[in-house]
Amino acid sequence: MIARVSLIPTLLVAIPFTVLVAFTINILLRELGAADLSGAGTAFGTITQLGPVVTVLVVAGAGATAICADLGARTIREEIDAMRVLGIDPIQRLVVPRVLASTFVALLLNGLVSAIGICGGYVFSVLLQGVNPGAFVNGLTVLTHLGELVLSEVKALLFGVVAGLVGCYRGLTVKGGPKGVGNAVNETVVYAFICLFVINVVMTAIGVRVLAR
Repeated sequence: MIARVSLIPTLLVAIPFTVLVAFTINILLRELGAADLSGAGTAFGTITQLGPVVTVLVVAGAGATAICADLGARTIREEIDAMRVLGIDPIQRLVVPRVLASTFVALLLNGLVSAIGICGGYVFSVLLQGVNPGAFVNGLTVLTHLGELVLSEVKALLFGVVAGLVGCYRGLTVKGGPKGVGNAVNETVVYAFICLFVINVVMTAIGVRVLAR
């Protein structure tokens, strides 16, 4: 379910973001006389920020809300109470699988966005802005190394866990019938965005200190 509701938004958000980042970076590098370093800028921006930020938008806006709506509907239909009466732990049966799925999907989405970002940056830079293809490819590893890739995936992992937990919590604590489910979904988006952007800022600051060269 989470992958299904997240894949299309990821593609629709990643491509415009990629073009915007590549376009802005290339204009700046051209002004500095360093257009051949566009690959370095595109890779660094995509891996360290673009991938995680798009993952935040999709996981919080689509994945967490889907989890909240599903569990909220179960809660107002008293399915959760029925599970407890039958001796079934709803945390183990419903929450854990969704949090794990959210984490796994966030990791995959981050990798997908990064790949789309670099490929889109290559196409846009080479075909539309006249950057040398070899120079673009050679520049990919100038600023981006294994440490940046690991940091990006750690961010995505934390995003998935937190978004899943927020969606599950609001879904299981919903009150007020169908209207309450709608309110809980709206609150899930807000809470998830706030938490995930804070995590992104903190992890970026930690990464700058740890990966400083």
